[in-house]
Amino acid sequence: MKRFIEGGSRTQSTLLPECLDDYIAETNLVRVVDVFVDELALGKLGFEGVEPAATGRPAYHPAVLLKLYIYGYLNRIQSSRRLEKESQRNVELMWLTGRLMPDFKTIASFRKDNGKAIRNVCRQFVVLCQQLGLFSEALVAIDGSKFKAVNNRDRNFTSAKLERRMQEIESSINRYLTELDTADRQEPAVAKVRGERLQDKIAALKEQMKALKEIEIRLNDTPDKQISLTDADARSMKTRGTGIVGYNVQTAVDAKNHLIVAHEVTNIGIDRDQLTTMAKEARAAIGAEELTVIADRGYFKGEEIVACHEAGIIAIVPKTTTSSAKANGRFDRADFIYAPEKNEYRCPADQALIWRCSTVERGLKLHRYWSSNCKQCAIKEKCTPGVERRITRWEREDILETMQDRLDQAPDSMRIRRQTVEHPFGTLKLWMGSAHFLTRTLDRVSTEMGLHVLAYNLKRVMKILGSGALIEAMRA
Repeated sequence: MKRFIEGGSRTQSTLLPECLDDYIAETNLVRVVDVFVDELALGKLGFEGVEPAATGRPAYHPAVLLKLYIYGYLNRIQSSRRLEKESQRNVELMWLTGRLMPDFKTIASFRKDNGKAIRNVCRQFVVLCQQLGLFSEALVAIDGSKFKAVNNRDRNFTSAKLERRMQEIESSINRYLTELDTADRQEPAVAKVRGERLQDKIAALKEQMKALKEIEIRLNDTPDKQISLTDADARSMKTRGTGIVGYNVQTAVDAKNHLIVAHEVTNIGIDRDQLTTMAKEARAAIGAEELTVIADRGYFKGEEIVACHEAGIIAIVPKTTTSSAKANGRFDRADFIYAPEKNEYRCPADQALIWRCSTVERGLKLHRYWSSNCKQCAIKEKCTPGVERRITRWEREDILETMQDRLDQAPDSMRIRRQTVEHPFGTLKLWMGSAHFLTRTLDRVSTEMGLHVLAYNLKRVMKILGSGALIEAMRA
């Protein structure tokens, strides 16, 4: 062992540093957490127990438990039981909490009872980032991603799932009844054993069918015809794989420093109704009068884009392709050019498609255009299989056309979106592990996500500014 670095004897008495502070470097992340929480007005943010009760057993100050949680999420320790263990053996946590060691029930109850206040802390850090000038470009990328809930797919039911499961049970019951008839024709000893076993299986399946009938009654009373038994707010959502039962997390990420300026947890599986909401939250968070938002085609919806326009927000969203004309070798809608001064379209054959009528569908006013010369057109087979080619135009179509022009003039927009918003999602899912959320119901899941976002933003700002500069900014 003489050629190796040797440690000290475990039985040798040592003189530890007189001060616990000597174990914590000046650049240690826990010093940032300590200053950040100490500078917060916890009472104004909505935390309970800021003012101690006059009677009863003394409580833990909310600042201590908040520091504990922020440290845990910064170090991928989200479980209240694991946080309890870490507070008993982790020197950094001993320094941060003043050697306090709350039990896991106290830790879990703090997160449960102060969900709104914890989410306000996340927003407060975004305000600090704004004051530090980290959102100077007024450009954000918006995206949504599916996160797994504490709910197995087998514990989630839709009408189709329920019907399929009930058919499977009926088929199994019929099969066991057939096997029971066969067993009755065998020797008495064998028939008795097999019969009892099959009767038990049939009885168990009938109990399952009874439970499914009760679920069916509850399912019909839900607005979205979906029910989850473990986490009532979780919903089945489509993904590129087999789909998951979980939540749809929306984020707006700053394009300059890749900070999450706004986020929202929803149980709606589609993104197309979230653009305006997230854009307004992002603008309020960064404190900008003008804002440009970039999103993928999953957010394309005419009404949402118009709402952004009316709110003074510039949206860049690629249009969703729904027509199969181009794939079938025919002219696309883009091949027909609109002339606003004449209120007509020009087709590839240089014929005019004039306005014919207007209709209202789903609350939208639509105008119809077509030409009377389609039957005699030499290239009709490349245009439409019908009698004539008809073009439908929404009355607010000009706003969508302006947005398309912006997208054509900025071809790098989708690349900027990907490199801005995809990385935070990947990082968060890595931190959260394969199970993603540990809590249940939308409110508690939102709190858990708020802690993850706060931890992510803290680490990002520390990399940008450094711990010393960040501490000075917090104290200023």
